[in-house]
Amino acid sequence: MDRSNKAAKQMDRTKHVGRVKEKMMVMEIRHMQKSFGNRKVIRDLSLNVEEGQVTAVIGPSGSGKSTLLRCAALLDPMDSGELLYLGQHAAVTNADGKVVYAHRKKMKEIRSSFGLVFQNFNLFPHYSVIRNIIDAPMTVQKKSREEAYWAGRKLLSRMGLSDREDSYPYQLSGGQQQRVSIARALALNPKILFFDEPTSALDPELTGEILEILRDLAAEHRTMVLVTHEIEFAGNVADQMVFMDDGAIVEQGSPNEILNHPKQERIKTFLNSLKRRRKGICY
Repeated sequence: MDRSNKAAKQMDRTKHVGRVKEKMMVMEIRHMQKSFGNRKVIRDLSLNVEEGQVTAVIGPSGSGKSTLLRCAALLDPMDSGELLYLGQHAAVTNADGKVVYAHRKKMKEIRSSFGLVFQNFNLFPHYSVIRNIIDAPMTVQKKSREEAYWAGRKLLSRMGLSDREDSYPYQLSGGQQQRVSIARALALNPKILFFDEPTSALDPELTGEILEILRDLAAEHRTMVLVTHEIEFAGNVADQMVFMDDGAIVEQGSPNEILNHPKQERIKTFLNSLKRRRKGICY
């Protein structure tokens, strides 16, 4: 083999290694817009989330954080933009300016790639704990009853709720209901998990329980997007942080950059407000 061929093959191997090292893009949002009536709640927003990355979305109430998650999770339609999961288009704006969503079969596949944990639990009240967890794996992924029960009980054990599988949501505390919600989201083995203010309905003690579970998931390098007001916690677990205000991303970077060295005055004002609020709390 001549030297030129050797060099070419070596270059191919180098390129291949480079590609292997690249992290997969789990979710891509491009120029998303969303309005409710005349009120714009998402303004030309673009965001990428890599495999194994924890993204914390912070900002004042009413800044569009929850709407961003609802559009990403295909619960609310967006007005324009693109949404991709694992390189597949879930939604794209066509030449007429209309958002076109993937066909039913493809959409079913895309929906199974993410899990969503709501701030108000959203468990089925007429289902037992175990049925809340196994329903989606059986109906969406067509898993057998035996396989779904085995995996569901394993998740309940992880959440410390093995003795609660036959209970109903109304028989559980708020923290227990949220742990069931997390188990339900994990049951589909999703590529990405969305958390919409998962501790907002909980008291401080129960909040600590849920944050500990999220910390464990982050340590496993689960891909997550976390909307939260728990700024200190987000700074500890996130790989990237996004600050939103008035439907747009004001700044994006590492938690250290956003929390300790923000470039935008709006973020400095927000963080100073949080500090003043903490100082005003008496114990």
